[in-house]
Amino acid sequence: MAKIYIEYSFSIKPKTPWEDILNAELQELPFESFLTTEQGLNAYVPIDLHFDNFIESIELLKHPEVDIQYSIKEIAPENWNAKWEAEFHPIQIADHCIIRADFHENQGKQYEIIINPKMSFGTGHHPTTHMMLEYVLEESLSNQRVLDMGCGTGVLGILASKKGARIVDAIDYDPWCVENTIENATKNDCKNIRAIQASSLEENKSEYDFIFANINRNILMDQISSYSKALKPSGKLFLSGFYLKDIEALQKKCESEYLTLVFTKERETWCALKFVK
Repeated sequence: MAKIYIEYSFSIKPKTPWEDILNAELQELPFESFLTTEQGLNAYVPIDLHFDNFIESIELLKHPEVDIQYSIKEIAPENWNAKWEAEFHPIQIADHCIIRADFHENQGKQYEIIINPKMSFGTGHHPTTHMMLEYVLEESLSNQRVLDMGCGTGVLGILASKKGARIVDAIDYDPWCVENTIENATKNDCKNIRAIQASSLEENKSEYDFIFANINRNILMDQISSYSKALKPSGKLFLSGFYLKDIEALQKKCESEYLTLVFTKERETWCALKFVK
């Protein structure tokens, strides 16, 4: 049965840097998807998780340096496709990768990834997804085993598969995201992606060559230990979904799990870290 969502449409003045700050605060609530708009940001929460005064805990709404207005409406399942088609535009990663929908023209890039995002996070538009896609492009993944943790649309795992990964496990707690990953993997003819519904990584030892986890600071802090155990010696861990101010805490936690920070990417107020075991 298709989900019914509540849409929060935020108008933010000025957008920079407040859009990213609002996005981060909203991720502490059970929103499942975000879309950047000309005015600011749209956020979507399943109607069964919504309640009165849902966002009153968001401190940014009271900040004197930013004007945030918002409206709320219900989005019926049949309206979602038309909505994302109007708002989802192709995005280029480096010079040889494009993320697009199936109704967009083929751009002739080395890596053409077709994504139908439904209500899942991960189209490449958000800075964290963009940086993680850059990392995937930069790595040699031929015959490697890869984990896409918090897979959303499955876009990271799909690119890893297209780059020659042997096996890609794509894990998300949300069954909607798992379903979306399966659909997108099929659209991209990626037969080696295993989509799994789970909220955390099971006790796996020395299994993966690469782990990509684009989630949020708190979940990453809780799960870094399991990521380290799941990595092979000399395996690589890539983390994103947090701010520059969070680097110190994440680095300290990773170092306690025998993971060494070797590279940092920054985009706007977000960052993505590369560790080696």
